[in-house]
Amino acid sequence: MATYVLVHGAWGGAHGFHLLRPLLRAAGHEVFTPALTGIGERSHLTGPHVGLGLHVRDVVNTILYEDLRDIVLLGFSYGGMVVTGVLDEVGDRVRELVYLDAFLPADGQSASDLAPAMAAAVAPSGEAGLGAPWLVPGRARHYDDPAEGEWSAPRRSEQPVATFTEPVRTAVPVDERPLGRTYVRATLEDVTGGAFETAAAHAKASPAWRYHEIETTHMVPQNRPDDLAAILLALAG
Repeated sequence: MATYVLVHGAWGGAHGFHLLRPLLRAAGHEVFTPALTGIGERSHLTGPHVGLGLHVRDVVNTILYEDLRDIVLLGFSYGGMVVTGVLDEVGDRVRELVYLDAFLPADGQSASDLAPAMAAAVAPSGEAGLGAPWLVPGRARHYDDPAEGEWSAPRRSEQPVATFTEPVRTAVPVDERPLGRTYVRATLEDVTGGAFETAAAHAKASPAWRYHEIETTHMVPQNRPDDLAAILLALAG
């Protein structure tokens, strides 16, 4: 039995894995989908204090309090920032790290460093300080099934800008950690203007990574849950 921890993306929530979770559980595995503070089902806890570090803590605490080990840890989209940030504290509990059409940051990089439009969306003029806007509106997303899009749209929430501007901290680069590495690329769309394509190219060229492609738009867990489940189940060992 494997233990999967699935970390959702920006403006989303754990509900975005609602088609994937039953496929992994039906194969006999444990699945945890921590909801990140201030967005999705925890949007009632939002505020300008919510940053990447708080989201890292959400996932670290799930792993520690549930005493999870030998984990397949997946970060989807913005979730790639989060799973990178958890490694210093709980990296020894992770067997396989999966980036699903996700940011692959180095130490000191933020999501807005990798995709500048993310921060510019809330403060185009670079406005900061007291009274500055602090919520980034969610972007429109494309779904293979229109009914899934209709279900998802009212569940998308604005996201605090600090989650995009706070840099990740990771003492050891992902490529140098003693764990498995997998990158899964959605080939029909790059919602970041090139950041995911750059990360995918790095993984594809490196013998230290497993690399997969799924022919769909960015919302892979909802567009192609069966294909994604097959990739993840092959990592169960």
